[in-house]
This record gives sequence, C-alpha cells and structure tokens, in this order.
Amino acid sequence: MDDLRWQRPEACGDGASCPEVAMADDMVYVRSSLHPSAIAQLTITEWHDLVAGIQNGEFNA
Repeated sequence: MDDLRWQRPEACGDGASCPEVAMADDMVYVRSSLHPSAIAQLTITEWHDLVAGIQNGEFNA
C-alpha cells in the first residue's frame, strides 16, 4: 500500500485531522490523517454506499 496516492478534501488544507482516500484497482482505501496506519478497505459499491449515506445525512447525530 506504499504506492497509494492519498487525497484529502480541499477544506482540510494542512489540517491534522482529515479523512484521506486512495483508489487502486477495484478498491477504495480510507484512513484518518491522525492514524495513517489504520486503513479501511472498501469495494467500489461500498464506497458509493458510504458517500450516498453521508450525503443523505444517515450519519448525522
């Protein structure tokens, strides 16, 4: 996973606590800039479901 190209939202700038995403083949990898060694691996379908859930407010408290 050393060759992954990690991206973060522009809104984070140089912030220390940001989500980071990398895509490779048919997988999407997600991590926190606070804990870069803790990486979640998602399929493309799982990624799309996660993004849709966030956009629909499914995770709002």
